Amino acid sequence: MSADPAGGEPGVPATVAALPVALDAAGGDHGAPPNVEGAVEAARAGVNVLLVGDRVRLHAELGRHPGSASLPLEVVHADDAIGMDEHATDVRSRPQASINICTRLVKEGRASAAVSMGHSGATMASALLTLGRLKGVDRPAILTHLPARGGFTTMLDVGANADVRPAYLAQWAQLATVYLRVLEGREQPTVGLLSIGEEDHKGSALVLEAHALLRELHGHGVNFHGNIEGRDIFLGTTDIVVTDGFTGNVCLKLAEGEAKVMFGWVRDAIQSSVRGKLGGLLVRPALRGLADRMDPSTYGASILIGVRGLTFIGHGSADARAVKNALLRAARAHEAGLVPRLEAAFRPAVPTP
Repeated sequence: MSADPAGGEPGVPATVAALPVALDAAGGDHGAPPNVEGAVEAARAGVNVLLVGDRVRLHAELGRHPGSASLPLEVVHADDAIGMDEHATDVRSRPQASINICTRLVKEGRASAAVSMGHSGATMASALLTLGRLKGVDRPAILTHLPARGGFTTMLDVGANADVRPAYLAQWAQLATVYLRVLEGREQPTVGLLSIGEEDHKGSALVLEAHALLRELHGHGVNFHGNIEGRDIFLGTTDIVVTDGFTGNVCLKLAEGEAKVMFGWVRDAIQSSVRGKLGGLLVRPALRGLADRMDPSTYGASILIGVRGLTFIGHGSADARAVKNALLRAARAHEAGLVPRLEAAFRPAVPTP
């Protein structure tokens, strides 16, 4: 369920003027083709898109899609692109790289968001250098959704920060709470702190200190459930799970790998006998629905939350469906005024006279 953009915190605009989304069309393992196809599909769904990359290549790809000339698509030329095997720090010395142009378009108010399926480290570095952090946020985090019982669980950080401080986890809980309230209509989302036991006294020094900070925030913008364990992520015990980027990334990759293995087991079991093949015909619609829920392209991309502008990072192997969904999610976040609402959450309360 989507949040009502008209409702929100005092001092936050109820609606935001439509702006195009800047897509790093040179990013990803497969280059322009899936990016352009996804952009065309998003444009047909009503999203204005700026395709950033080599002008000649992008126009050639657009020519493969009949009717694309009449869609709200515009090409922005970029002389350079940071490859998947290059260093993230290259963004500092390559201002004409496509991801740098995307984040500059956001900074200049010419784009509502930057979306990239390319180098995740370069995307994070470019966003930080160009857009900066929200006031009150020490480090941004990558927020993603994992399929869980009853829907999905929101988890952060899943890769931006391997080494963290307790205060970061508390800030991320606040950011994720606003995100779910604004974009998913969850007014009081619960927050769980990933640990090795549910008891308050269990966990590393980081977890113990973060637990104390989250307890202090409970009832003050955060609905803290307490410690949770790994199994709770997929049981949907809490709406939000906060952890360090190293642990979160391991959990994310484990979930993606296990899903592929499980579907392989199911496929092998179905094909192992005539009875299995007959049964497979009966359960095929249900399995397709399950596969769709577990497909990362359903969510499109993960938001780098905590920077002063919308930035979304997708898988390098993303297909056109993932690109389309990432663009739709970015446009929706802008229309809901997510960044101003995040800023308002970290603004000091004005004492009443």
